[in-house]
Amino acid sequence: MKRLLIALACLALSLPSLAQNADEPASRDDVILLLRTMHSHDLLQKLLAAQSASMRQLLHDQLMKENGAVPADFEARFMKMTDELNRSMPIDEIMQAMIPAYQKHFTHGDIEAMSAFYSSPVGQKVLEELPAVTQEGMSAAVPILSQYLSQWQERMKRELEPAQKSSPAKPGGAPSSQN
Repeated sequence: MKRLLIALACLALSLPSLAQNADEPASRDDVILLLRTMHSHDLLQKLLAAQSASMRQLLHDQLMKENGAVPADFEARFMKMTDELNRSMPIDEIMQAMIPAYQKHFTHGDIEAMSAFYSSPVGQKVLEELPAVTQEGMSAAVPILSQYLSQWQERMKRELEPAQKSSPAKPGGAPSSQN
């Protein structure tokens, strides 16, 4: 019984230090461990691939609207360019650059809790499914985004048209600046 009381006393005395540790700023090692747990390198590559498909569709739609057609080799050229972009992306440098942001916004305890979540089966499923969810969500959003951007572009043309007409032209066709 005496041993149990001593163990409980030690536990009670150590709880404040454990709680304090959770409020400490996240260390660089904490964040690196989280990023590894999240398979951030692979996740970023998968997200880039998903974004490439959405960008291709958006660019395709824009070219169709502006020109009525896309170049015959559009798909092949776009795929080659995005593959090159994704392969040469400095992902390790990006991950290193992100560490201070994590440290600024999350405590040691926050990082531990996120690591525990992403280590869990549900967390691993989130990481596995996130690229597909992003791809499907972006595919659904592209038509909305495309329409919105077209409307915005038309509005900007209408807004700028009176200013362009009222500005005297400089030699060479450029409007003069008003000082």
